[in-house]
Amino acid sequence: MKKWQSVLVSPETPLADAIEVLDKGALRIALIVDSDGRLLGTLTDGDLRRALIRHVPMDQPVADVMCSRPRTGRKGWSHQRILSVMENAELLQLPMVDDEGRVVGLETLHSLLDKRMLDNPVFLMAGGFGTRLRPLTNTCPKPMLKVGDKPILELILESFIDAGFHRFFISTHYLPQMIRDYFGDGSHWGVTIRYIHEEEPLGTGGALGLLPHDEIDLPLIMMNGDLLTTPNYVGLLDFHQEQNCAATMCVREFEYQIPYGVVQSEGTHVRSMVEKPAHKCFINAGMYVLSPELVKSVKPGTRVDMPTVLEGIIGKGRKVAMFPLHEYWLDVGQMNDFQKAQDEVQGLLNDGS
Repeated sequence: MKKWQSVLVSPETPLADAIEVLDKGALRIALIVDSDGRLLGTLTDGDLRRALIRHVPMDQPVADVMCSRPRTGRKGWSHQRILSVMENAELLQLPMVDDEGRVVGLETLHSLLDKRMLDNPVFLMAGGFGTRLRPLTNTCPKPMLKVGDKPILELILESFIDAGFHRFFISTHYLPQMIRDYFGDGSHWGVTIRYIHEEEPLGTGGALGLLPHDEIDLPLIMMNGDLLTTPNYVGLLDFHQEQNCAATMCVREFEYQIPYGVVQSEGTHVRSMVEKPAHKCFINAGMYVLSPELVKSVKPGTRVDMPTVLEGIIGKGRKVAMFPLHEYWLDVGQMNDFQKAQDEVQGLLNDGS
């Protein structure tokens, strides 16, 4: 089966299933077609994230959130014509259809231009003690715990390398030599790695002050070193640039259910009762894109957490955008998360191979 055929879905497909197709297809788009293969619409990362922000239910048909008038190309178009249309319309994907409107292919800007090298610095935070994973972390930093046959930090590094990044900084504090000995200068992976060592813990944002600020001239991606996720890093950077903001925070939708009946009242009068209501909210996913100016605003030796950094710039009237992640995401913070990772990530890697 051609790769584009794996992202064909019917308009009745639940949004949750369409997300799975979008993730597994790795083409950043799902094509919604009728029973004859005619294109009805498309679902991209942007369409999906807008739906997530509106808290659209996951059982809603994909037809309710798709783009119903997508740009298309025609079978037989030249490579140059396809590229010109995509560049002029700022498209990342272009469905190709025949004279009857049936899908016959999918062109992506990535494949047309080949993978671009991204000069944006990546800052991986690997200095934590991992106290909730003891005794595993008594002699090993949490990011160096193995999932399958590789440390968590190596899986993260390789996911960035696959996306085209090559400039890495790693913050260390607890058992730093184990990390340095394993990754060295990054030449084994064909990239450069430099280390930012915290003599004393500086919080989740303080290590920004130890970076070589004169070298941070592009938006920086900052990520916790204990996350297992498969986001679209290029899409994240593109989103950050489009928003023209000081920072972008990646978020995850989190649903929790109150285990009791909730009573709405006015004084001593009961107005309504809701049995065990479910609430949705967005939580911090531990990944950010930060403007060079924001990175440079953190002074060396400052102890500060990232929420405080972001609240400070919001207070100054600067924009902080949020980027909802629908892709696989697991914070390996506790023992049950670590055990879950052993089962899930191996399957995830197999799906992507």
